[in-house]
Amino acid sequence: MRIVLIGGILVVGAGLAVFLLSRGAPRNDRDWAADHARPARVTIDGDEVRIRDLRDFRHFPDGHFEERYREDTYSLAAARRVWFVLAPFANRFRGLAHGFVSFEFEGGRFVAVSVEARREDGERYTLLGGMTRAFEMTYVVGTEADLIGQRAARGDTLFLYPSNATPEQARALFVDMLGRATALQDHPEYYNTLFDNCLTNLRDHVNRVVSDPLPWGWGVLLPGFSDKLALDHGLLDTDLGIEQARRRFRVDAAAREALGAGEEFGTRIRAGLR
Repeated sequence: MRIVLIGGILVVGAGLAVFLLSRGAPRNDRDWAADHARPARVTIDGDEVRIRDLRDFRHFPDGHFEERYREDTYSLAAARRVWFVLAPFANRFRGLAHGFVSFEFEGGRFVAVSVEARREDGERYTLLGGMTRAFEMTYVVGTEADLIGQRAARGDTLFLYPSNATPEQARALFVDMLGRATALQDHPEYYNTLFDNCLTNLRDHVNRVVSDPLPWGWGVLLPGFSDKLALDHGLLDTDLGIEQARRRFRVDAAAREALGAGEEFGTRIRAGLR
């Protein structure tokens, strides 16, 4: 019986390996979904960061959106803070979620960076597909009105946590993430739901700029618990416990009310957080 079981496992494993290898090398020339079609183009010259094709879609409660891109320039010296955005996929089981960061600059300017499974036109994200090389990886760089607004418009629960990152750490993290976003455009990689996803990549970036690295654990494997992981390791700017923090920093209602606010979006969703 044991021999049969081991043999079955080996057959399944071999079949899965053949299937994964049949997917071929990752590519950047597919017919991408509109929200993943144009990655940002970044140029860093000394203190100046220029972002072309910064995504700035406008999202509406009925689910449709207006495609917009812009070009903006940011001074690294003006970086002030990092915010952590968490969007659980379901209320009954918190573990499944998407997390990303937003960088605050002087004058109430915000740039969000999100590691995502890059979908083709008409394709939907699935956990199984994410484990079987169905999606390449992309770094979406855009406005908060777009990246947070997109999730608010479709009814997601949203948390916006202030981090303890210093301005120096904010600058280092921003440059590190933009560098990876650019590298993927020349050297594409597959996304993996478990081992190469939004939180594993964000953890890698964070660990390059903090003195106390975040460990691997449930808070990374199940991103819905990543806010507790960050709080337990002193990365969030709050003295509240996790349940109180989740109540304090929940912003989905404010984000839905701010849809269409444009440049004021970031200020409006933070009105009750300061």
